[in-house]
Amino acid sequence: MNYWEHRKPAQRTRTITEQDIARAAAALLDAGGLRALTVRAVAKELDVAAPSLYSRIESVDDLFDLALDETLGTDPGVTAALQDASMQSLMLAYYHHLARHRWACQVIGMRAPRGPNYLRLSERMCVLLDDAGVADPLGSAYALSNFVIGSANASPMVDNERTATVDPGIAPTYSRLHSEHSVNAEAIVVAGLAALSAQAAEL
Repeated sequence: MNYWEHRKPAQRTRTITEQDIARAAAALLDAGGLRALTVRAVAKELDVAAPSLYSRIESVDDLFDLALDETLGTDPGVTAALQDASMQSLMLAYYHHLARHRWACQVIGMRAPRGPNYLRLSERMCVLLDDAGVADPLGSAYALSNFVIGSANASPMVDNERTATVDPGIAPTYSRLHSEHSVNAEAIVVAGLAALSAQAAEL
């Protein structure tokens, strides 16, 4: 169950807002990854007692949901791309967002995003694909977003990929091609998006 399925009604007596919690959780994730995020750590960031957070949340899973949606909704690149008519621009903005917040890829791997900002992203993708006449807009949206999520998750490995040697005795073709390839992470994403978009248009 995600946060928005059991969201607790706001009360005037509460001084800590949903956004306060989301921002604190996101800051912890950016600084230390998944292991850094606990209810106690968020409470410390907000200078409140940990039990007081349970008037807003039920578990650490809610913190993941809130942080995930908060970071997407406050990303100016994604916000601008949502107004663009280009699927490629939107997907590249999403890729850059995820590459900056790699923990988000891990959270998405555990929990389907259902916050308002992720729903707006999903809606925009579906509308753009539907308007383009794609036969299965939702299936194509899944393919594009999953490709972007995987690419963003692998992006920190690019420098190692450039320098790691390949044994030509085991993989002669791969070794030859690897020695000639620039291994540019964004160029790979652009090419992949173009290929997936073309395939979706043909179906």
